[in-house]
Amino acid sequence: MRTEHLSLRAGKRVLIDNLNWETGPGECWCIIGRNGAGKSTLLRTLAGLREPDAGVVTMDGQALRGWPLTALARRRAYLPQGRNDAFGYRALDTVLAARHPCQEGSYWDADADRQAAHDALRLLDADHLAMRDVRSLSGGERQRVAIAATLAQDTPLLLLDEPASALDLAHQVGMMRLLSRLTAEGRSIVIVSHDLSLAHEVATHALLLMGDGRWHAGTVAQSMQPALLGECLGYPVEAVRHKGRTIFIPEEDRRHG
Repeated sequence: MRTEHLSLRAGKRVLIDNLNWETGPGECWCIIGRNGAGKSTLLRTLAGLREPDAGVVTMDGQALRGWPLTALARRRAYLPQGRNDAFGYRALDTVLAARHPCQEGSYWDADADRQAAHDALRLLDADHLAMRDVRSLSGGERQRVAIAATLAQDTPLLLLDEPASALDLAHQVGMMRLLSRLTAEGRSIVIVSHDLSLAHEVATHALLLMGDGRWHAGTVAQSMQPALLGECLGYPVEAVRHKGRTIFIPEEDRRHG
């Protein structure tokens, strides 16, 4: 996927200006920015759910607007923030619904679809929830089912808006390890995350949105620098090394003391 001279606005405010960016197989990009910087807006635009205010988003060299919807659904999967379950579907049926683009016009779920759904639930430690009404699940359980549905779509590109939201610590770590493995297997992944330390563990690249149209893109080593992150997030950030890991914490700032 590639953006060419992409600009996004919210009313009169410029969120992103002239973004030239691309992601390829085996890359995991983390989008970082303060609230209202345009992270979710960008992800929805990459998914083809919002038209750019200027510029173009392309997949395999073709503008998203030229892709048939079913073909696009076979190339990218999108996990939005939050969800509202109006009907009492089982968790398994929720995941199976994501298999429809793969079914070549069939109206019935094949054995392979059911196997793919169970496999995806198992990856998220959620197979035991398969027969539960999704409305009876906790927020973290529902999030794991939603991620499982995204994986079951079996696309080379994953667009995930705050996938760790509502997950407890063990499932956050497990989910990030899963994303690392999928990246190593050749998937292209774009995530929005507010947890800098977890993002640093899984991401290969980072896209920083400064909130005024400016942006910075590069490898994690280039982009997740304390000075840049502090400017991006509007608060000083310190990077601490601990047992081979990099942990990001708010820096003591006497102006806020």
